[in-house]
Amino acid sequence: MNQAHVHLLLTHLPIVGSLLGVLALLAGFAFRSEPVKRTALGLFLFAALAAIPTFLTGEGAEEVVENLPGVQESLIGRHEDMASLFIWLISGLGLLSLATLAASFKSNSLSKALYAVTLVVSLAAMGVATQVGATGGQIRHTEIGSATAQADAGQEGGGVYGGEQEERDED
Repeated sequence: MNQAHVHLLLTHLPIVGSLLGVLALLAGFAFRSEPVKRTALGLFLFAALAAIPTFLTGEGAEEVVENLPGVQESLIGRHEDMASLFIWLISGLGLLSLATLAASFKSNSLSKALYAVTLVVSLAAMGVATQVGATGGQIRHTEIGSATAQADAGQEGGGVYGGEQEERDED
């Protein structure tokens, strides 16, 4: 198993962890449930910890795929830029989650403020996480790239992969 395999195995954990954490935190606010909000903080911590090996295996994954046919360096660069932003955001969210968790056991007023800040930071992290995933997917899944979609739209009957022609029944 090479670095690309490891990167692909890990890559979904911080993204899904961020999403589930946001959903759990919103549910915790909606139901006014401290245990649910604390679960969200745990999910954010999990996502932050999972992001570390995911980020660290990215360079090795690049070495594996950068010379493959159809892989564009510009797509890798965009993915790296988004991943660099994400690792800072998710790391900050992990630390903020620890502080919020500690405060949730001690001070109600501080806890409320920290939960609000955590929600804002988690929404930002989740937004960047989706962009990291999207740009990473475009590296090897050309069918989801915007350039491919535009090229396909210009072809009559072009399917997802651009070379297929659909038969049309003129009724």
